[in-house]
Order: sequence, then structure tokens, then C-alpha cells
Amino acid sequence: MEIPKFLIADNSDLPEKIFILHTEYPQFLMDVETDEVEFFEDVDADDEKELEEVMPTLIEEALAFYDREMEIMDDDEA
Repeated sequence: MEIPKFLIADNSDLPEKIFILHTEYPQFLMDVETDEVEFFEDVDADDEKELEEVMPTLIEEALAFYDREMEIMDDDEA
């Protein structure tokens, strides 16, 4: 099965929140509104430097994905 790099997630327990799920390493869930990130893996000291380098780009990609998806949804509704 092919899994997309990013997925949009929501939950009825938090109806005002929208999340982006990053499915590749490092797997994380990001709150679109606050850019807060929760990792699914434990981050050890060896990985911390790598994450500091890649996370700004991944967050930027995640937000661009979200914007693109919202634009597609808006176009479909028009």
C-alpha cells in the first residue's frame, strides 16, 4: 500500500482543531493553528541534531500541503 507523506486529520473531540500527520520518519502530528508538534517516536540525543535541521523544512512542507488541500477543497465546492 502506498501511503502519502502527509495526511489531514481531525477529531470530533476537538472540533476546532485540524492536524497534519507526517507518515514518514520522523512521524509526527502537527496542530495547523499553533504549529505545535507531537512526535510518535522517542527522540534520543543522536537524533536531536538531525531533527533540528529537518523540522523547519518539514513544517513548511506540511503547511504548504495543507494550503494546497484547502485550495482544492474550495475549488471543488465552487
